[in-house]
Amino acid sequence: MMSLLLAGGSAFAGPKVHQKPSDFIKSSLGAIPTTHAITLTATQQRQVRAILGKNYKTKAIRYWARNGKSVFILEEIGKTEAITTGVVVKNRKIETVKVLVYRESHGWEVARSAFTNQFQGTSLKSNGQISRSPRNIAGATLSVRALTKLARLALFLDSQK
Repeated sequence: MMSLLLAGGSAFAGPKVHQKPSDFIKSSLGAIPTTHAITLTATQQRQVRAILGKNYKTKAIRYWARNGKSVFILEEIGKTEAITTGVVVKNRKIETVKVLVYRESHGWEVARSAFTNQFQGTSLKSNGQISRSPRNIAGATLSVRALTKLARLALFLDSQK
């Protein structure tokens, strides 16, 4: 156990907070504007279920908008834990994806900008998929899938407001 800790790892690693959601909103929009919410209709709930493979945790999803940009703070399970992610959408395209809180013991590489930058400029195709899929990361497949689902969800939600 001591060698694991000295090597920089931990068998009991807690959540890694990369940025507080409020700080992400402020840095993305210049301020924290009024909170809006999309209350999902039954049809929208089915569409969200198709994107995620399950129902989202709430029927009302909050977002913040300013200067033509929308910010969504969303969560999806990687392997066993929630990954809190901030997504900025402008002109129906992703401008920014950032992992805000990472709770998994593996797959943390998805929080690197080298990975998240792959989402920049992606849009939602007519079949509901994103226009460009990110490269997979060995050992982080479930986290990559989670972030891809959240990118799709943010683009879908942006089209519904």
